[in-house]
Amino acid sequence: MTDLHVNRDVLGTLREVMGDGYQELLETFLADSKSRLHQLQGTTSAKTLSDIAHSFKGSASNMGAVRLVALCEELESNAKDKSPQALAQLVAEIHKEFSDVSSVYEDEKHHTHTH
Repeated sequence: MTDLHVNRDVLGTLREVMGDGYQELLETFLADSKSRLHQLQGTTSAKTLSDIAHSFKGSASNMGAVRLVALCEELESNAKDKSPQALAQLVAEIHKEFSDVSSVYEDEKHHTHTH
């Protein structure tokens, strides 16, 4: 099942491939994402925003967070061309999208917990 936010097929494949490491992968993604969001909110440098968006886009892509990928792509590509207000708006959208999809990954963690 694919929805607008998370490609469930990607998660299914990761679950199969990672096995016992899937749990850790989810935790790492959530922790890294929170760190990147904090960094995004703490800077106004177009280059820094673009760099963080690039790495965030990569990890979001690996985790099937399709809308998050699109928002990070937009920030990465347009950071130097947008006004500070437009950048702040885009960072806010990324933050909201992560909030929306993080529950999917939290649910995955709880449903695959084998201990």
